[in-house]
Amino acid sequence: MSHVSEAIEAIRLELPQETHLIAVSKTHPVELIKDAYAIGQRDFGENKAQEMTAKHEALPADIRWHMIGHLQTNKVKYIAPYVYMIHSIDSLHLLELQVHVAKEETKFGLSPEGLNELLDAFGSADLKNVEICGLMGMATNTDDDKEVETEFAEIKSLFDNAKARFFATDDRFSEISMGMSGDYQIAVRNGSTMVRIGSGIFGARDYSKKD
Repeated sequence: MSHVSEAIEAIRLELPQETHLIAVSKTHPVELIKDAYAIGQRDFGENKAQEMTAKHEALPADIRWHMIGHLQTNKVKYIAPYVYMIHSIDSLHLLELQVHVAKEETKFGLSPEGLNELLDAFGSADLKNVEICGLMGMATNTDDDKEVETEFAEIKSLFDNAKARFFATDDRFSEISMGMSGDYQIAVRNGSTMVRIGSGIFGARDYSKKD
């Protein structure tokens, strides 16, 4: 069994049945994705449309591809025919949702106030081909587990409030995508239904790869 397979099996044992593992394969080669696929992993996360499309064309068609990086509007058309879920929406032009509650600065994401404004706008927009499934959030990159716990709890609260206000009768609004290699256990304790794990499965990323 490869190190990828062993890592996935170990993580699966930790996750409750209702929490899905997204193996974040960005910058990693097709060969490692095949190792994960061989033991039944079907959900993979990428952050660049061009790289995800190339892997989609090279790998089995039943893989569920998750776009987890910032997505430019002009790239949506390239992934729309096959992408399973887009986690990183931060405007009405793109659409799922990413919420930013961490204290550190970030270029992308919605504030809690911006989330409500977007959902208000979505409710009155004619977007028949868009299905909002939940929220994606990230905690501060810190060793302070209490801070991470607080931020994940805030994301769960935002999800609950959005569910009650905008999706009370819509069972499709059910996903909370939060938790990565260093904090997914805390995320699961706070209601995460999808954890996005990359280095904990595939090892360190190769940042020499470009678009």
